[in-house]
Amino acid sequence: MIFQESETVELKAIVVEDIKKEVIAFANCEGGKLYIGVQDDGTVSGLDNPDETSLQISNMVRDAIKPDLTMFLHYETVTVDGKKIVAVDIQQGTERPYYIAKKGLRPEGVYVRQGYSSVPATNTAIRRMIKETDGDHFEEMRSLEQNLTFESAKKVFAERNVKFGLTQMKTLGMVTQDGVYTNLGLLLSDQCVHTIKAAVFQGTTQSEFKDRREFSGSLFRQMDEAYDFIDFRNQTHSTFDKLYRIDRRDYPETAVREALLNLLVHREYSFRASTFISLYADRLEFTSIGGLVSGVSLKDVTMGISVCRNFKLANVFYRLELIEAYGTGIIKIMEAYEGTGMIPQIETSDNAFKITLPNLNAMPEPARQMQVNPEKGTPEEKVIALTKQRGFITRKEIEILLGIGQSSCGRLLKKLIEKGLLIQEGKGKNTHYCLPQ
Repeated sequence: MIFQESETVELKAIVVEDIKKEVIAFANCEGGKLYIGVQDDGTVSGLDNPDETSLQISNMVRDAIKPDLTMFLHYETVTVDGKKIVAVDIQQGTERPYYIAKKGLRPEGVYVRQGYSSVPATNTAIRRMIKETDGDHFEEMRSLEQNLTFESAKKVFAERNVKFGLTQMKTLGMVTQDGVYTNLGLLLSDQCVHTIKAAVFQGTTQSEFKDRREFSGSLFRQMDEAYDFIDFRNQTHSTFDKLYRIDRRDYPETAVREALLNLLVHREYSFRASTFISLYADRLEFTSIGGLVSGVSLKDVTMGISVCRNFKLANVFYRLELIEAYGTGIIKIMEAYEGTGMIPQIETSDNAFKITLPNLNAMPEPARQMQVNPEKGTPEEKVIALTKQRGFITRKEIEILLGIGQSSCGRLLKKLIEKGLLIQEGKGKNTHYCLPQ
Protein backbone atom coordinates (compact mmCIF):
# COMPACT_ATOMS: atom_id res chain seq x y z
CA MET A 1 0.00 0.00 0.00
CA ILE A 2 1.49 3.33 -1.08
CA PHE A 3 0.75 6.47 0.94
CA GLN A 4 0.95 9.97 -0.56
CA GLU A 5 -0.60 13.22 0.60
CA SER A 6 -3.23 14.84 -1.62
CA GLU A 7 -6.35 16.99 -1.42
CA THR A 8 -8.15 14.10 0.24
CA VAL A 9 -5.27 12.36 2.08
CA GLU A 10 -3.25 13.59 5.09
CA LEU A 11 -0.41 11.67 6.77
CA LYS A 12 0.65 11.99 10.43
CA ALA A 13 3.25 9.99 12.32
CA ILE A 14 1.62 10.65 15.68
CA VAL A 15 -1.36 12.54 17.13
CA VAL A 16 -0.60 16.26 17.28
CA GLU A 17 -2.74 19.41 17.83
CA ASP A 18 -2.76 20.14 14.09
CA ILE A 19 -4.91 17.08 13.53
CA LYS A 20 -7.93 19.20 14.52
CA LYS A 21 -7.26 21.49 11.55
CA GLU A 22 -7.04 18.53 9.17
CA VAL A 23 -10.29 17.02 10.43
CA ILE A 24 -12.10 20.38 10.15
CA ALA A 25 -10.72 21.03 6.66
CA PHE A 26 -11.91 17.66 5.34
CA ALA A 27 -15.34 18.05 6.99
CA ASN A 28 -15.75 21.53 5.50
CA CYS A 29 -14.79 20.35 2.00
CA GLU A 30 -15.26 17.07 0.18
CA GLY A 31 -14.15 14.77 3.00
CA GLY A 32 -10.91 12.80 3.14
CA LYS A 33 -8.70 10.23 4.87
CA LEU A 34 -6.32 10.82 7.77
CA TYR A 35 -3.65 8.15 8.38
CA ILE A 36 -1.93 8.10 11.78
CA GLY A 37 1.36 6.17 11.96
CA VAL A 38 2.64 7.23 8.55
CA GLN A 39 5.43 9.74 7.91
CA ASP A 40 4.98 12.70 5.54
CA ASP A 41 7.05 10.92 2.89
CA GLY A 42 4.79 7.85 3.02
CA THR A 43 7.02 5.70 5.23
CA VAL A 44 4.95 3.56 7.64
CA SER A 45 6.26 4.04 11.18
CA GLY A 46 3.34 2.31 12.91
CA LEU A 47 1.68 2.78 16.31
CA ASP A 48 2.18 0.93 19.59
CA ASN A 49 -1.41 1.30 20.70
CA PRO A 50 -3.80 2.09 17.83
CA ASP A 51 -6.92 1.83 20.05
CA GLU A 52 -5.58 4.53 22.36
CA THR A 53 -4.77 6.69 19.31
CA SER A 54 -8.33 6.35 18.02
CA LEU A 55 -9.74 7.28 21.43
CA GLN A 56 -7.40 10.26 21.67
CA ILE A 57 -8.56 11.59 18.29
CA SER A 58 -12.21 10.92 19.14
CA ASN A 59 -11.94 12.90 22.39
CA MET A 60 -10.16 15.73 20.62
CA VAL A 61 -12.87 15.97 17.97
CA ARG A 62 -15.67 15.83 20.54
CA ASP A 63 -14.18 18.44 22.89
CA ALA A 64 -12.47 20.89 20.54
CA ILE A 65 -14.56 21.02 17.37
CA LYS A 66 -18.01 22.57 16.85
CA PRO A 67 -20.65 21.67 15.74
CA ASP A 68 -20.58 18.00 16.75
CA LEU A 69 -18.63 16.11 14.09
CA THR A 70 -18.26 12.70 15.74
CA MET A 71 -20.93 11.00 13.59
CA PHE A 72 -19.01 11.88 10.42
CA LEU A 73 -15.78 10.11 11.47
CA HIS A 74 -15.07 6.39 11.08
CA TYR A 75 -11.99 4.77 12.68
CA GLU A 76 -10.21 1.62 11.47
CA THR A 77 -7.00 -0.10 12.51
CA VAL A 78 -5.02 -1.26 9.47
CA THR A 79 -1.91 -3.47 9.34
CA VAL A 80 0.66 -2.46 6.72
CA ASP A 81 4.03 -4.20 6.36
CA GLY A 82 3.46 -5.80 9.76
CA LYS A 83 2.84 -2.41 11.43
CA LYS A 84 -0.45 -1.09 12.73
CA ILE A 85 -1.80 2.35 11.76
CA VAL A 86 -5.13 4.13 12.28
CA ALA A 87 -7.17 5.23 9.26
CA VAL A 88 -9.72 7.94 10.00
CA ASP A 89 -12.36 8.38 7.29
CA ILE A 90 -13.85 11.90 7.48
CA GLN A 91 -17.03 12.68 5.58
CA GLN A 92 -18.21 16.14 4.56
CA GLY A 93 -20.37 17.43 7.44
CA THR A 94 -23.94 18.66 7.14
CA GLU A 95 -23.54 21.60 9.55
CA ARG A 96 -20.66 23.44 7.96
CA PRO A 97 -18.63 25.41 8.74
CA TYR A 98 -16.92 23.37 11.44
CA TYR A 99 -14.43 25.21 13.59
CA ILE A 100 -12.13 25.06 16.60
CA ALA A 101 -14.36 25.90 19.56
CA LYS A 102 -11.86 28.24 21.21
CA LYS A 103 -11.30 30.20 17.99
CA GLY A 104 -14.90 30.57 16.85
CA LEU A 105 -16.37 31.20 13.39
CA ARG A 106 -13.38 33.22 12.25
CA PRO A 107 -10.59 32.41 9.76
CA GLU A 108 -8.29 31.34 12.59
CA GLY A 109 -10.86 28.76 13.67
CA VAL A 110 -12.27 27.55 10.36
CA TYR A 111 -10.13 25.51 7.95
CA VAL A 112 -10.58 24.24 4.41
CA ARG A 113 -8.54 21.97 2.17
CA GLN A 114 -6.38 23.74 -0.39
CA GLY A 115 -4.09 21.47 -2.40
CA TYR A 116 -2.18 19.25 -0.01
CA SER A 117 -2.64 21.60 2.96
CA SER A 118 -5.32 22.70 5.40
CA VAL A 119 -5.55 26.51 5.46
CA PRO A 120 -7.72 29.14 7.21
CA ALA A 121 -10.97 29.85 5.36
CA THR A 122 -11.72 33.38 4.22
CA ASN A 123 -14.67 35.29 5.70
CA THR A 124 -16.38 34.99 2.31
CA ALA A 125 -16.00 31.21 2.34
CA ILE A 126 -17.29 31.04 5.91
CA ARG A 127 -20.38 33.10 5.03
CA ARG A 128 -21.01 30.92 1.99
CA MET A 129 -20.90 27.73 4.06
CA ILE A 130 -23.23 29.24 6.65
CA LYS A 131 -25.68 30.27 3.94
CA GLU A 132 -25.55 26.82 2.32
CA THR A 133 -26.20 25.15 5.66
CA ASP A 134 -28.59 27.56 7.42
CA GLY A 135 -30.49 28.91 4.40
CA ASP A 136 -31.16 32.51 3.34
CA HIS A 137 -32.83 33.75 6.55
CA PHE A 138 -30.24 36.12 7.98
CA GLU A 139 -31.44 36.13 11.57
CA GLU A 140 -31.38 32.31 11.75
CA MET A 141 -27.81 31.93 10.44
CA ARG A 142 -24.95 31.33 12.84
CA SER A 143 -23.12 34.53 13.69
CA LEU A 144 -19.49 34.94 12.64
CA GLU A 145 -18.93 36.68 15.98
CA GLN A 146 -19.41 34.39 18.97
CA ASN A 147 -17.84 36.46 21.74
CA LEU A 148 -21.06 38.28 22.63
CA THR A 149 -22.44 40.02 25.71
CA PHE A 150 -26.01 41.13 26.43
CA GLU A 151 -25.99 43.88 29.04
CA SER A 152 -28.46 46.11 27.14
CA ALA A 153 -30.76 43.17 26.40
CA LYS A 154 -30.74 42.02 30.05
CA LYS A 155 -31.75 45.52 31.14
CA VAL A 156 -34.66 45.72 28.68
CA PHE A 157 -35.94 42.23 29.55
CA ALA A 158 -35.68 43.00 33.28
CA GLU A 159 -37.58 46.28 32.90
CA ARG A 160 -40.46 44.36 31.32
CA ASN A 161 -40.31 41.47 33.80
CA VAL A 162 -39.46 38.94 31.09
CA LYS A 163 -36.98 36.16 31.89
CA PHE A 164 -33.74 36.24 29.97
CA GLY A 165 -31.45 33.24 30.21
CA LEU A 166 -30.00 30.55 27.98
CA THR A 167 -33.33 28.70 27.82
CA GLN A 168 -35.17 31.84 26.71
CA MET A 169 -32.42 32.74 24.23
CA LYS A 170 -32.76 29.32 22.60
CA THR A 171 -36.55 29.64 22.47
CA LEU A 172 -36.31 33.07 20.84
CA GLY A 173 -33.74 31.87 18.31
CA MET A 174 -30.78 33.86 19.62
CA VAL A 175 -28.83 30.65 20.31
CA THR A 176 -28.94 27.31 18.50
CA GLN A 177 -29.58 24.08 20.40
CA ASP A 178 -25.80 23.49 20.20
CA GLY A 179 -25.14 26.76 22.03
CA VAL A 180 -23.99 28.76 19.00
CA TYR A 181 -25.13 32.40 18.71
CA THR A 182 -27.24 33.22 15.65
CA ASN A 183 -27.34 36.53 13.80
CA LEU A 184 -30.43 37.39 15.84
CA GLY A 185 -28.26 37.02 18.92
CA LEU A 186 -25.68 39.29 17.29
CA LEU A 187 -28.30 41.99 16.57
CA LEU A 188 -29.43 42.06 20.20
CA SER A 189 -25.91 41.79 21.63
CA ASP A 190 -23.71 44.67 22.73
CA GLN A 191 -21.41 43.81 19.82
CA CYS A 192 -24.01 44.39 17.06
CA VAL A 193 -22.14 45.56 13.95
CA HIS A 194 -25.10 47.41 12.38
CA THR A 195 -25.63 51.09 13.14
CA ILE A 196 -28.07 53.98 12.73
CA LYS A 197 -26.78 57.31 11.47
CA ALA A 198 -28.75 60.43 12.40
CA ALA A 199 -28.35 63.96 11.10
CA VAL A 200 -30.01 67.32 11.70
CA PHE A 201 -29.95 69.76 8.78
CA GLN A 202 -30.39 73.50 8.59
CA GLY A 203 -33.47 74.24 6.52
CA THR A 204 -35.05 71.79 4.08
CA THR A 205 -31.97 70.51 2.22
CA GLN A 206 -28.74 68.71 3.11
CA SER A 207 -26.57 71.71 2.30
CA GLU A 208 -25.73 72.46 5.94
CA PHE A 209 -25.39 70.11 8.94
CA LYS A 210 -26.45 71.21 12.41
CA ASP A 211 -25.69 67.95 14.20
CA ARG A 212 -24.91 64.31 13.46
CA ARG A 213 -24.64 61.09 15.46
CA GLU A 214 -24.08 57.39 14.92
CA PHE A 215 -25.76 54.89 17.23
CA SER A 216 -24.17 51.48 17.75
CA GLY A 217 -24.38 48.51 20.10
CA SER A 218 -27.44 46.39 20.76
CA LEU A 219 -30.55 47.26 18.76
CA PHE A 220 -32.18 47.99 22.12
CA ARG A 221 -29.56 50.61 22.90
CA GLN A 222 -29.79 52.08 19.40
CA MET A 223 -33.57 52.26 19.75
CA ASP A 224 -33.43 54.22 23.02
CA GLU A 225 -30.64 56.56 21.99
CA ALA A 226 -32.15 57.31 18.56
CA TYR A 227 -35.54 58.07 20.12
CA ASP A 228 -33.95 60.40 22.68
CA PHE A 229 -32.05 62.13 19.87
CA ILE A 230 -35.30 62.83 18.03
CA ASP A 231 -37.35 63.58 21.13
CA PHE A 232 -34.89 66.25 22.27
CA ARG A 233 -35.45 68.08 18.96
CA ASN A 234 -39.18 67.42 18.72
CA GLN A 235 -40.22 70.89 19.79
CA THR A 236 -43.56 71.94 21.23
CA HIS A 237 -45.25 75.02 19.77
CA SER A 238 -48.16 76.87 21.36
CA THR A 239 -51.10 78.74 19.87
CA PHE A 240 -53.91 80.53 21.67
CA ASP A 241 -57.65 80.58 21.14
CA LYS A 242 -58.73 83.48 23.33
CA LEU A 243 -57.56 82.44 26.82
CA TYR A 244 -56.90 78.84 25.92
CA ARG A 245 -53.42 77.60 25.13
CA ILE A 246 -53.02 74.79 22.60
CA ASP A 247 -49.71 72.87 22.53
CA ARG A 248 -48.59 70.70 19.63
CA ARG A 249 -45.28 68.93 19.04
CA ASP A 250 -43.58 68.99 15.65
CA TYR A 251 -44.07 65.25 15.23
CA PRO A 252 -46.69 63.03 16.91
CA GLU A 253 -44.86 60.81 19.39
CA THR A 254 -46.79 57.76 18.22
CA ALA A 255 -45.66 58.32 14.64
CA VAL A 256 -42.01 58.77 15.67
CA ARG A 257 -42.10 55.62 17.78
CA GLU A 258 -43.69 53.46 15.08
CA ALA A 259 -41.40 54.77 12.34
CA LEU A 260 -38.32 54.06 14.47
CA LEU A 261 -39.50 50.54 15.33
CA ASN A 262 -40.18 49.92 11.63
CA LEU A 263 -36.63 51.05 10.90
CA LEU A 264 -35.24 48.46 13.31
CA VAL A 265 -37.53 45.48 12.77
CA HIS A 266 -37.92 45.49 8.99
CA ARG A 267 -34.49 46.45 7.66
CA GLU A 268 -32.36 44.05 5.63
CA TYR A 269 -29.49 43.15 7.95
CA SER A 270 -27.61 41.06 5.42
CA PHE A 271 -26.30 44.44 4.14
CA ARG A 272 -23.80 46.23 6.39
CA ALA A 273 -24.81 49.76 5.29
CA SER A 274 -26.25 51.95 8.05
CA THR A 275 -29.86 53.09 8.22
CA PHE A 276 -30.55 56.83 8.35
CA ILE A 277 -32.63 59.30 10.32
CA SER A 278 -32.68 62.78 8.77
CA LEU A 279 -34.26 65.76 10.52
CA TYR A 280 -35.07 68.85 8.44
CA ALA A 281 -36.95 72.04 9.24
CA ASP A 282 -40.12 70.68 7.63
CA ARG A 283 -39.85 66.88 7.90
CA LEU A 284 -38.33 63.83 9.57
CA GLU A 285 -37.13 60.97 7.37
CA PHE A 286 -36.47 57.33 8.32
CA THR A 287 -34.60 55.43 5.59
CA SER A 288 -33.89 51.73 6.05
CA ILE A 289 -31.93 49.29 3.90
CA GLY A 290 -34.05 46.73 2.08
CA GLY A 291 -37.10 47.35 -0.07
CA LEU A 292 -40.44 45.62 0.27
CA VAL A 293 -40.49 41.86 0.76
CA SER A 294 -41.14 40.05 -2.51
CA GLY A 295 -44.84 39.81 -3.29
CA VAL A 296 -45.86 42.79 -1.14
CA SER A 297 -46.84 46.13 -2.70
CA LEU A 298 -46.81 49.61 -1.21
CA LYS A 299 -50.61 49.59 -1.23
CA ASP A 300 -50.53 46.35 0.80
CA VAL A 301 -48.35 48.04 3.41
CA THR A 302 -50.63 51.08 3.77
CA MET A 303 -53.58 48.70 4.22
CA GLY A 304 -51.83 47.03 7.16
CA ILE A 305 -50.64 43.88 5.40
CA SER A 306 -47.26 42.88 6.75
CA VAL A 307 -44.89 40.14 5.61
CA CYS A 308 -42.10 40.33 8.13
CA ARG A 309 -38.55 40.05 6.85
CA ASN A 310 -37.14 39.40 10.34
CA PHE A 311 -39.83 37.28 11.96
CA LYS A 312 -37.79 36.22 15.00
CA LEU A 313 -36.63 39.79 15.68
CA ALA A 314 -40.22 41.02 15.43
CA ASN A 315 -41.26 38.26 17.83
CA VAL A 316 -38.72 39.48 20.41
CA PHE A 317 -40.05 43.04 20.12
CA TYR A 318 -43.61 41.70 20.38
CA ARG A 319 -42.84 39.73 23.54
CA LEU A 320 -41.33 42.85 25.08
CA GLU A 321 -44.50 44.79 24.12
CA LEU A 322 -42.52 47.19 21.97
CA ILE A 323 -44.83 46.38 19.08
CA GLU A 324 -48.46 45.39 19.60
CA ALA A 325 -49.19 43.35 16.50
CA TYR A 326 -47.74 42.80 13.07
CA GLY A 327 -48.82 45.22 10.36
CA THR A 328 -50.24 47.98 12.58
CA GLY A 329 -47.25 50.35 12.58
CA ILE A 330 -47.95 52.14 9.29
CA ILE A 331 -51.65 52.44 10.14
CA LYS A 332 -50.79 54.03 13.49
CA ILE A 333 -48.49 56.52 11.76
CA MET A 334 -51.27 57.55 9.39
CA GLU A 335 -53.80 57.79 12.22
CA ALA A 336 -51.47 60.08 14.17
CA TYR A 337 -51.77 62.64 11.35
CA GLU A 338 -55.52 62.41 10.85
CA GLY A 339 -57.21 65.81 10.83
CA THR A 340 -53.94 67.73 10.48
CA GLY A 341 -54.10 68.20 6.72
CA MET A 342 -50.66 66.59 6.46
CA ILE A 343 -49.98 63.05 5.32
CA PRO A 344 -46.84 60.95 5.99
CA GLN A 345 -45.17 59.76 2.80
CA ILE A 346 -43.84 56.26 2.10
CA GLU A 347 -41.33 55.62 -0.67
CA THR A 348 -39.73 52.35 -1.73
CA SER A 349 -37.06 51.16 -4.11
CA ASP A 350 -35.49 47.78 -4.71
CA ASN A 351 -33.08 48.32 -1.81
CA ALA A 352 -34.59 50.97 0.45
CA PHE A 353 -37.74 51.94 2.36
CA LYS A 354 -38.37 55.52 3.50
CA ILE A 355 -41.01 57.01 5.79
CA THR A 356 -41.29 60.81 5.83
CA LEU A 357 -43.14 62.49 8.70
CA PRO A 358 -44.17 66.11 7.98
CA ASN A 359 -43.52 68.72 10.68
CA LEU A 360 -46.95 69.74 12.00
CA ASN A 361 -45.66 73.14 13.09
CA ALA A 362 -43.78 73.94 9.89
CA MET A 363 -45.66 76.40 7.72
CA PRO A 364 -46.40 75.00 4.25
CA GLU A 365 -44.30 76.62 1.56
CA PRO A 366 -47.21 78.47 -0.13
CA ALA A 367 -48.29 79.86 3.24
CA ARG A 368 -44.69 80.83 4.03
CA GLN A 369 -44.48 82.79 0.81
CA MET A 370 -47.73 84.61 1.59
CA GLN A 371 -46.48 85.44 5.06
CA VAL A 372 -43.52 87.24 3.52
CA ASN A 373 -45.90 89.67 1.79
CA PRO A 374 -48.87 89.92 4.18
CA GLU A 375 -50.16 93.10 2.56
CA LYS A 376 -51.02 91.24 -0.65
CA GLY A 377 -54.63 90.10 -0.63
CA THR A 378 -57.40 89.90 1.93
CA PRO A 379 -57.62 86.98 4.38
CA GLU A 380 -60.24 85.39 2.12
CA GLU A 381 -58.01 85.76 -0.96
CA LYS A 382 -55.05 84.22 0.86
CA VAL A 383 -57.12 81.20 1.93
CA ILE A 384 -58.50 80.70 -1.59
CA ALA A 385 -55.02 81.05 -3.14
CA LEU A 386 -53.48 78.47 -0.77
CA THR A 387 -56.40 76.07 -1.32
CA LYS A 388 -55.97 76.40 -5.08
CA GLN A 389 -52.24 75.58 -4.82
CA ARG A 390 -52.62 72.61 -2.44
CA GLY A 391 -55.98 71.21 -3.56
CA PHE A 392 -57.40 71.41 -0.03
CA ILE A 393 -56.80 73.24 3.24
CA THR A 394 -57.36 72.52 6.93
CA ARG A 395 -58.46 74.76 9.75
CA LYS A 396 -55.01 74.54 11.35
CA GLU A 397 -53.27 75.66 8.16
CA ILE A 398 -55.56 78.68 7.94
CA GLU A 399 -54.71 79.58 11.54
CA ILE A 400 -50.99 79.37 10.71
CA LEU A 401 -51.41 81.30 7.47
CA LEU A 402 -53.34 84.19 8.98
CA GLY A 403 -52.05 84.05 12.54
CA ILE A 404 -55.55 83.80 14.02
CA GLY A 405 -57.21 81.63 16.68
CA GLN A 406 -59.79 78.85 16.32
CA SER A 407 -62.85 81.08 16.83
CA SER A 408 -61.77 83.65 14.25
CA CYS A 409 -60.87 80.88 11.85
CA GLY A 410 -64.28 79.28 12.35
CA ARG A 411 -66.08 82.54 11.52
CA LEU A 412 -63.94 83.04 8.39
CA LEU A 413 -64.60 79.50 7.17
CA LYS A 414 -68.33 79.89 7.75
CA LYS A 415 -68.33 83.07 5.67
CA LEU A 416 -66.39 81.44 2.80
CA ILE A 417 -68.72 78.43 2.78
CA GLU A 418 -71.82 80.63 2.80
CA LYS A 419 -70.45 82.56 -0.18
CA GLY A 420 -69.89 79.30 -2.03
CA LEU A 421 -66.10 79.86 -2.21
CA LEU A 422 -65.24 76.74 -0.20
CA ILE A 423 -66.93 73.43 0.51
CA GLN A 424 -66.39 71.26 3.56
CA GLU A 425 -65.38 67.62 3.16
CA GLY A 426 -64.80 64.86 5.69
CA LYS A 427 -65.81 64.64 9.31
CA GLY A 428 -64.11 65.01 12.67
CA LYS A 429 -60.32 64.85 12.46
CA ASN A 430 -60.50 64.34 8.69
CA THR A 431 -62.33 67.62 8.03
CA HIS A 432 -60.81 69.77 5.29
CA TYR A 433 -61.95 72.39 2.79
CA CYS A 434 -61.80 72.44 -1.02
CA LEU A 435 -62.77 74.71 -3.89
CA PRO A 436 -66.12 74.01 -5.54
CA GLN A 437 -65.86 71.91 -8.70
